Amino acid sequence: MSYAFRRRFWAGFLILAFFGLWEVLCIALQVSDLVLPRPSQIMATLVDRFDVLWPHILQTLWTTMVGFLLGVTVGLLIGACIGTSRIAYDTAYPLLIGFSSIPKVAVVPIFVLWFGSGSVPAILTALAMCFFPIVVNIATGLATTEPELEDVLKSLGASKLDILWNVGLPRTMPFFFASLKIAATFAFVGSVLSETVASNRGIGNVMMTASSNFDVPLVFAGLFILAVLGVLLYAAFSLIEMRVAGWANRRNDLTTTA
Repeated sequence: MSYAFRRRFWAGFLILAFFGLWEVLCIALQVSDLVLPRPSQIMATLVDRFDVLWPHILQTLWTTMVGFLLGVTVGLLIGACIGTSRIAYDTAYPLLIGFSSIPKVAVVPIFVLWFGSGSVPAILTALAMCFFPIVVNIATGLATTEPELEDVLKSLGASKLDILWNVGLPRTMPFFFASLKIAATFAFVGSVLSETVASNRGIGNVMMTASSNFDVPLVFAGLFILAVLGVLLYAAFSLIEMRVAGWANRRNDLTTTA
């Protein structure tokens, strides 16, 4: 039996054990579902109300992915500028740090004033939440290019754009995919945050409505859906990373004899 198989087996077993312990403790301690519903109650809620939840799932997924893709585009452009220009670094970095320090819940009302309620504030909030990690990691990746290598390439006639495209950007791939995994979860946070304030659709709105009606199992069902979507997106980027930047990862699937 390989080491990788055993590792995945025990990981799955421990995850199931966590939910099993949750179920047993709720029953043994007679915890009310208004405080903490059991996993079985959450799954029953998901099954019973899936037809109602499905349009809201699609809405949240759509706004999150649009905001995420825009955030990736903006983050790549700004990160490339900051990573290749000292003047851009000195000018933009303080502004970006200041913007990232602003609680995004305070930005949502501004988006509502500008664009009204609906999908646009959710998309912009997702963008605002996820682009900063990409900027930082792209700029960091470009900064790892050795000055000696740049000097050699310049002596061979390579332009600054050639160095960026053929050396700088490939070296940022491990940093880029690391930032994508973080940014994807931040994008979901941004969309749901906006939906709780400025939308009548989406998982965030469902959770807010359920909370006001003391429907705690439905609130936890919404949390479970968001967790599953985040894990699936994280796993997708991990697979792409192994294809594109597998050279930067240590080999951890060592096999051993059973």
